Amino acid sequence: MTAPRRPSSYALFLVPGVLAFLAVVIVPFLMNTGVSFTSWQGVGTPEWAGLANYRELLDDSAFWESFRHSLFMVVAMAALPTAVGLVLAAALFDFVGKHFGSRITAVLRACFYLPQVLPIAVAGIVWSWILAPDNGSLNELLGAVGLSGWQQDWLGDPDFALYSVMGVMVWVQLGFPLVVFMAGLERVDPQLHEAAELDGAGWWRRFWHITLPQIRPEISVVLTWCTIAALKVFGAVYVLTKGGPGGATDVPSYFSFTTFFEKTQVGYGAAISTVLTVLILTLSLIALRLQNRQEEEPS
Repeated sequence: MTAPRRPSSYALFLVPGVLAFLAVVIVPFLMNTGVSFTSWQGVGTPEWAGLANYRELLDDSAFWESFRHSLFMVVAMAALPTAVGLVLAAALFDFVGKHFGSRITAVLRACFYLPQVLPIAVAGIVWSWILAPDNGSLNELLGAVGLSGWQQDWLGDPDFALYSVMGVMVWVQLGFPLVVFMAGLERVDPQLHEAAELDGAGWWRRFWHITLPQIRPEISVVLTWCTIAALKVFGAVYVLTKGGPGGATDVPSYFSFTTFFEKTQVGYGAAISTVLTVLILTLSLIALRLQNRQEEEPS
């Protein structure tokens, strides 16, 4: 007679994490969704409004403009860092590492990753000094090299503000793809490169046909993670421009913040947050599904 199976105790270790997830994520999201169906100014009793906030959202040009700015942020925080990070990681791994040693490579990798560990408030304040119109370092440098005609009010001009914030976010975000890709390059079989080199393949062909296919999982993770970060970016906009000038750098997360706390339209702000959360969740699930499908494909 076999002994009865004892229930696994490993599930007990998941209980604290599950409870924290419910308390910090699920319950606030459900409460926020409930508030989005009301008309409320944060005090008093909320009044049921049904889908009125969502219908208003569809016709709100300011929201769609902020969403368009998010697409620029996706370029600055996902597309460009991924592309540049790939090139820099390959250069550090294939050139710097082989000619100058792993210690120099580690130092350079840490330098690129440093903006990731800086508080965004600190980075934003420093960049606001650099991009200041009167005595900012960038304008001073341009004047010193005889390019005073290029001096601009980088964060105060609607034509340049969004691109200035994008430039700062490229600087902030670049280190994450670089570190992930360098870790991915470590697991690429060097014999594949040696065989291709013997066959006469140059660096670019080896990189395109061997390295990139081998690190597709890392590329998928970086693009997914950085796209999510771009869609919910808030701190940099808050510190650098506060959505200005004239809404030129407004993004949905900051638009929701101002709707909540400045306009005190809590129900409408909750609707914006709910839509943004659902969008991020949907993109995440699609990215995970595509990544799983790629991993299941025979190599």
